[in-house]
Amino acid sequence: MPRNRLAPGVEVVAVPGRGLAVRTAEGEFLTVRTGRADEDALLALLSGAPGAPADEELRRVVRGFEEAGYLADAARPPRWPAARRDVRLLGDPALTGPLAAHLTALGAAPRTTPLTPRTTSAASAAPAASPPGTEELLEGSPAAVVWCLDGPVPDGLWDAADRLPEHGTAWLRCHREGLRAYVEPLAAVPGDVTAAHVRARRLAATPAHRELAAYWSGPRTSGGPVPLTVPAAALLAALLADDLARWATGAPDGAGAAGVPARRRLRQVDLRTLTVTEHPVLPVPAVASTPAVVPVPAVAPTPAAVPIPRKDG
Repeated sequence: MPRNRLAPGVEVVAVPGRGLAVRTAEGEFLTVRTGRADEDALLALLSGAPGAPADEELRRVVRGFEEAGYLADAARPPRWPAARRDVRLLGDPALTGPLAAHLTALGAAPRTTPLTPRTTSAASAAPAASPPGTEELLEGSPAAVVWCLDGPVPDGLWDAADRLPEHGTAWLRCHREGLRAYVEPLAAVPGDVTAAHVRARRLAATPAHRELAAYWSGPRTSGGPVPLTVPAAALLAALLADDLARWATGAPDGAGAAGVPARRRLRQVDLRTLTVTEHPVLPVPAVASTPAVVPVPAVAPTPAAVPIPRKDG
């Protein structure tokens, strides 16, 4: 039986006086009705011990585990496909460094490509030079581009990158605003959530939309610098690497704590407590252009009818 191993996160525990119980990956405990099956033999069989005996009663119990989804295939986890190994990293080294280490360990081939400091720095309110174009971002034909900013996103910096999915290149990004960081959903095909969509949705969701827009466009007067700690950078890098690995290998992304699929999920990280909260975000539909206003020709007013006096007779 090649599938007689417990699925990841599933455990079997022997409860004194009550037999065996299954602890599911979600943390729920379920009693195992073993019947006449030998519990020790069942544990050996589930753990994949070589030469574990298996009679018909044991096979019946194991089939129950299989039907409930508590057994996993013995197949190895999917490898990072060669066609998607080339991942281009842009942005601040405090984030691209740990991200490159995570991606390398997962089987990708990240390459950090620095752009001119004037276009990549998030410290200023807006880039002093023109942001990189789509052609520049596609140089070397990367399978994915990841851009990490240790600060707010200047206006227009990610406009060209938002068009990467139209060229078959995945697009992933994160940035920091004060003591909060934002990990945006990965965009892989046209119609996915882009940075512009996230920006528009955030403006629509807050009554302080004028203030938020002014904060993004600058100028800003800031207090003391907010250091990005090593644990915070590692957490952000791990979130990005996991999203990218699931896209590359085709592993199911599932739904997060809020029940939102990964491609429709904006994550906010509190850099003081490393608490991650999830918010649903949808693409913004294209808006039809405003029709031209055709002036209506002026119409002369109709004179009021005047009664004509009549003579009697």
